[in-house]
Amino acid sequence: MLYSVADGDYEKWSKPQLERFLIGFVIMLIMGCIGIDFWRACSPFVYFFGVLLLISVFFFGDYGGGARRWLEFGSFRFQPSEIMKVGLVMFLAIYYDWLKPANTSKIFWVIVPIIIIILPTALIIPQPDLGTGTIIAMTGVTMMFAAGVHYFYFLIVVFLIPAFLVLLFYSRNTSWQLVTDYQFNRIDTFLNPEKDPLGVGYQITQSKIALGSGGLEGKGFMQGSQSQLDFLPYKHTDFIFTTIAEEFGFFGGVGLLLIYSAILIFCLFSAFKNKNRFGSLLTIGLSTTFFSYFFVNIAAVTGMAPVTGVPLPLISYGGSAMLVVLGIFGLIQSSHVHRLIKKD
Repeated sequence: MLYSVADGDYEKWSKPQLERFLIGFVIMLIMGCIGIDFWRACSPFVYFFGVLLLISVFFFGDYGGGARRWLEFGSFRFQPSEIMKVGLVMFLAIYYDWLKPANTSKIFWVIVPIIIIILPTALIIPQPDLGTGTIIAMTGVTMMFAAGVHYFYFLIVVFLIPAFLVLLFYSRNTSWQLVTDYQFNRIDTFLNPEKDPLGVGYQITQSKIALGSGGLEGKGFMQGSQSQLDFLPYKHTDFIFTTIAEEFGFFGGVGLLLIYSAILIFCLFSAFKNKNRFGSLLTIGLSTTFFSYFFVNIAAVTGMAPVTGVPLPLISYGGSAMLVVLGIFGLIQSSHVHRLIKKD
């Protein structure tokens, strides 16, 4: 797909992405062979290292696309929030592995993981990066549910969501505004993209045109008019699913979703059969992160959610997300390989 949106230029996006994939694939294999006890010991360090990097973004971060999300070390540029997606899961997994099951739903032991989740989320959203912040929160809540926290707490969250949304919109243009103007514009565009189809609504309008024009079977490889004629912005990153749907149609889009679903099904079966609590929770959390990647991305480009800048896993152009997803697969492989090893 990167070859297609580059008009047949292999050097532009396809070659560097393939090189990253090969490096990441080797890393995945190595991580899969390392014992799960090693990853358990590393968990707190990965989490706090991720928090430290997120704090560094506020002081040394690099700007791009109106956001300050990246750190640069020479020619290497990456998003610390991608590392935090893994660090949060690892830390929550070791927390619930250490915590006695009888204490899981006690109020103090529920507040601790909430703080663990809120800390990175509060550092990521102001970058601004609402999409990644949403993924972090969604993953953390899923892990709390999988760990056995009483459903009463989740009912409280469900009832508080409408109140939070009212507070969010009420805070607009006040001194205590909860999100940036940039993020409010994204929400406005989601609610009414036709209001400014040539301005802030341009991306999602062109995305919907491309999605509809693909039909059932698509226009054919490298034959998508919206992507090939550059009507579709960010066609090699955030909106690459739209290119797939335009060139391969409804069947191509559903086919990709089936591949993603097959990966998730494997992860869930592996988690349920894992005799190691840390490994089981790690697999559930990481598979939730993987699901959040493509769920948020596809929901955004189809107009079902605000555009958030979350990449499509293993397809969108970019190094940080590619390496992190393959690292996630490496940790899941390690959990699966060592699934019969109980904690001493």
